[in-house]
Amino acid sequence: MFLSRFKILKDCDNFDGKESYQSKLVGGNRNESHDPSEEPVEVQNCKTTGDSEPCNESVEVTVVQNLDALLDEDGDLDLIRRPLDVSDTDQLEFYRLMVHPVILSKGEEGTREVEDQYDSYPDVIRIEHTMATPLEDVGKQVWRAALLLADYILHNHFIFKNCTALELGAGTGITSIAMATTAKTIYCTDVGDDLLNMCEKNVTLNRHLAEQMGEIQVKELDWLQSDFCLDPEFPYSWSEDEIASLHDDTTVLLAADVCYDSSLTDALFRTIYKIMSNLKNPSTLYISIEKRFNFTLRHMDITCEAYDHFRSCLNDLEHITDGKTKFTVESVPITFPQHLDYERFEHLELWKVTASPVST
Repeated sequence: MFLSRFKILKDCDNFDGKESYQSKLVGGNRNESHDPSEEPVEVQNCKTTGDSEPCNESVEVTVVQNLDALLDEDGDLDLIRRPLDVSDTDQLEFYRLMVHPVILSKGEEGTREVEDQYDSYPDVIRIEHTMATPLEDVGKQVWRAALLLADYILHNHFIFKNCTALELGAGTGITSIAMATTAKTIYCTDVGDDLLNMCEKNVTLNRHLAEQMGEIQVKELDWLQSDFCLDPEFPYSWSEDEIASLHDDTTVLLAADVCYDSSLTDALFRTIYKIMSNLKNPSTLYISIEKRFNFTLRHMDITCEAYDHFRSCLNDLEHITDGKTKFTVESVPITFPQHLDYERFEHLELWKVTASPVST
């Protein structure tokens, strides 16, 4: 189990989404304590005239000092990494608060031993998660598409001010937590006791993010079931009043990187249709996805089946003609600034689905 801290970047207008802020810190201040001997040696091809001996252009020149000192006991090259030269205190604090997983260990009585020095910062999201899981537990990881959707929310916070939102397949809850910095109420839903417990823990870890943090209610919502869980003995069940409030007040739905299995994707879109077509108010779904390529024996080629099925479901949703709800689908350009430090690349996508009643 790991605990990661995600710093919400405030000054991110010049962040291009590809260059990590960490790389900007590695350079340090090159104007102080500069030693020319530490500069790399640049060797260029040379040509001479006259009686001088010509340089052989194919010769590689390598300058190595104290080679033996650079080898370990097995004879392997042991490189000494140059330490970060961060003299500015603010930069050092910034560096420490980037995404660095901290291993959580449990003592004899199950207490967690974690460094809490930076855990009360109002611009740091803390997420407990795992690094690798079997397919059935993928919700316990933090995925790039979830950070992308959180980015969009943080940048467009004015759109979601005081709204009521429902997240489907919330996993660790990081997107719902980002939404809670601006929304009034968030229903953060998924399935499975362990995952919901982790999500509830992450909600508790991030109560410090805003002076008036939105209310996050962690609930079970199983796409394979036709009804909400009403079992009063289950801690993540729904009450009749909560279900009524969901339908009366919700205007925003969220889903981040939840389309990796065709049968679950079908169930997701059935759930989306059922909920959005029964909400009291027009609503908008924001769904992020990472396009993943795999080699399949069936096609004997590299394919993107999960993504292709997702796009097919989007198309089917847009062309539903039930006489009740009209769905409009559009792609959201990934041009907004990056507020969280992660690798944003061309295979991340964000889609917007708007549901409105059919005018009669």
